[in-house]
Amino acid sequence: MVETKKLMWMVKKEWLSLKRHPSRLISILVFPIIMILLFGYGMGGDLSDLPIVVVSQSNGDLTDMTLETIKTNDIYHVVKITNNVNEAKDMVDKGDVKAAIILPSDYDSDTSQQKSVTFYLDSSDQMATQSLVPTTQAIFSQISLEQASAMATQSTNSTIAVEDADTENSLSSSINSFKSSITLHINKIYGDIKYIDFLVPAVLGMTVMMSCMMGMGASIAGERETGELARLFMTPTSVATVIGGKILGKLSVEFLRAMILLSAAILLFGATVNGGILPTIIVLIIGALCFVGFGIMMSARASTQEDYSQMVMPFSMPMMFVSGVFYPVETMPWIFQQIAYICPLTYLNDAMRAIMLKGQTLGDVWFELLVLIGFTIFFFALGVKRFNRDV
Repeated sequence: MVETKKLMWMVKKEWLSLKRHPSRLISILVFPIIMILLFGYGMGGDLSDLPIVVVSQSNGDLTDMTLETIKTNDIYHVVKITNNVNEAKDMVDKGDVKAAIILPSDYDSDTSQQKSVTFYLDSSDQMATQSLVPTTQAIFSQISLEQASAMATQSTNSTIAVEDADTENSLSSSINSFKSSITLHINKIYGDIKYIDFLVPAVLGMTVMMSCMMGMGASIAGERETGELARLFMTPTSVATVIGGKILGKLSVEFLRAMILLSAAILLFGATVNGGILPTIIVLIIGALCFVGFGIMMSARASTQEDYSQMVMPFSMPMMFVSGVFYPVETMPWIFQQIAYICPLTYLNDAMRAIMLKGQTLGDVWFELLVLIGFTIFFFALGVKRFNRDV
């Protein structure tokens, strides 16, 4: 038989426990709000505002109409309009924009001549590619039809005393002629990338992040809760030695995990590693070191493993969604994009994709690695300073 009064005391005990552990209470209140915002705004919409550059090497009505059509399309965010082809391609190569639409110098010349528009595309972002290619094809198809219709109308108005059938044939001929006068050449600079290829580098980074952060919770907060850390500090051991040992131990485990993850991705899914295995592993280890530091910082004052988990969750889960693991950062609302650029996982994902998909070297991703190292130094410095030896 259930004793009502004692049952209510048990419920009260749970709430009193939350009151004594503010980190758990804050996590319970804030975390659901963060997640619904991320799902609703960060992953709930269509791709839009993807950054592109347009090369315009001609002047005229057709160029003006094309530029206006591109600028008013929601999927594009035109970062720059230039007349320098090399500058535009360099922006795509550096990752400043997703694509370049290159209008030729004869774009406004005699419409009977064949025109070749080039779409220079960073195909390493597979999801952006799936949206940009059909949209761009549709735009130039629409422009062709509109111009063909206008030309056919002018031709018909200038024709004197022709039969209805001849007029209809002339209109059809004009439309077909102009439809074939604009050719869109799509240059995917990294070839055709499958979604699994886009996903694997970021999933590797995300897995390392989660294992490092959760592992440090068990290693420090968990040992503090069970009393193992107290017994360790009864020996003449410095804080630096304890933390250093845990770092090296965790890194050795993460090195093995990285090797297994990478091997499984290659063998099971045929993941591409264009930049080489060694640079990929080095980036993963630097990322692991960064998140080990984050774990030490967060566990420095956590008295129990449950407290640590509740403290870390509002950071780890949102980081998975705003750091471009599943969707490009550029498709998210502005505020989420700003948050993404203060998340170390964003830079780990960018470096992993640059090496695995684009075939870049460690020197090419120096900025991402420098940011990760900066985060690492900050996390370790704060973690050691805040570390509570009085367990």
